[in-house]
Amino acid sequence: MERGPEESRGVTELAEKARKEISGLVEDLKQPQKTQLWKSVFRVKHERSDTRNRSLGVLSNVFLHLHPARINRDAVRYSYTWGMGGISFYLFLVLTFTGVMLMFYYHPTKVQAFRDVLYLEHDVPFGKLLRNMHRWAAHLMIITVWLHMFRVVLTGSYKKPREFNWCVGVILLVLTLLLSFTGYLLPDDQLGFWAVTVGTNMARATPLLGSEGPFGPELGMTPFNDVRFALLGGSIVDANALLRAYIWHCLAIPIIAAVFMGVHFWRVRKDGGISGPAPVVLESEMKVEHSR
Repeated sequence: MERGPEESRGVTELAEKARKEISGLVEDLKQPQKTQLWKSVFRVKHERSDTRNRSLGVLSNVFLHLHPARINRDAVRYSYTWGMGGISFYLFLVLTFTGVMLMFYYHPTKVQAFRDVLYLEHDVPFGKLLRNMHRWAAHLMIITVWLHMFRVVLTGSYKKPREFNWCVGVILLVLTLLLSFTGYLLPDDQLGFWAVTVGTNMARATPLLGSEGPFGPELGMTPFNDVRFALLGGSIVDANALLRAYIWHCLAIPIIAAVFMGVHFWRVRKDGGISGPAPVVLESEMKVEHSR
């Protein structure tokens, strides 16, 4: 059955319309920043040819504002920064994810804790891999945080105007060490028991807060109200100490550390970006300076 002229014209129009829609989708895939969806998410025009609009697109959106609109040339030189700050944060994310997974199989009680660790390693599919990922990420985070601070000292990045952020970094170092220390006791094995025993005995010598530390007895500190008693929830390493270590390790310290990390990253932005040694001057820039 042959089609009439009007019917053929309608089919041709539909085919042309479909072709235009497909070509439009292809163009959107090539340049997603020009689509209405992109504009609805980022709200401000993000035209590559307009520097002002590009800056507004970065500064007015929380996702793009994580990175500055402009950065120093030295900040992208990996040899200067070592990337240890970013690696430390990545390891913190790995520890958070694996730690949440481990919480599904762990009970912080004297009866179940060590049995849960054995069950995780021998019966849970990929359980040993999960625990070792958490363990080695913790060790690596200690190393990367130390190397990050070592790089900061080498490049003088603790000096003005970054003094406050250096103090925040020192607090983060202490929190990282406390995370590692509180995690020691959770398997409830001999290594964790004696490590926490030695560590909390050292806490008795803390100035002002320890019963055997400087000015501690003068302030009324005794073995039953000092910092060691507060950490253990008693006088010995027992069920109370395990529960308190679990709460500090899985809840309190990670939240406090996350808050300080947010402040740390924000101050890096406000203090001029990632710091490094003296700025590198290109040969073309040197010629411009001499001509002036």
